[in-house]
Amino acid sequence: MLDSSAWDWGTAVVAALALAGCNKSKSPEDVSKDVAKAVQKASNEVTKSEDRAQSALDKSYEKVNDQEIKFNNDAAHQTYNVAIAKADGNRKVALATCESQGGAAQRACKEQAEADYKTARADARASAAVVVQQK
Repeated sequence: MLDSSAWDWGTAVVAALALAGCNKSKSPEDVSKDVAKAVQKASNEVTKSEDRAQSALDKSYEKVNDQEIKFNNDAAHQTYNVAIAKADGNRKVALATCESQGGAAQRACKEQAEADYKTARADARASAAVVVQQK
């Protein structure tokens, strides 16, 4: 049977020899190859990281851009609603004013109020259509 201290010494010698081999210097050609491999690997990792970062930024930009388009479209819709409300109000005031006239003058006044109203609605629609964006 082996003495345990002899086994420990043997293990220590093998370990020492293995560690001594780790500190052995390499030839300049081997070092050059190792450095080139390390540079290439680092370059590949940086490129992959940049690609992932760009992809993430592109996705974020798409989300922001979609939200901006939605906001602009909502703003255009609300601006249209305000323009229509103004046109409705102006029409009601004009028609009420027409009541002070009689006969042909009243009829002409009402026709003009209706024509102005239709023009205001068409202008509001056209303005909104120009502002609305598609995705």
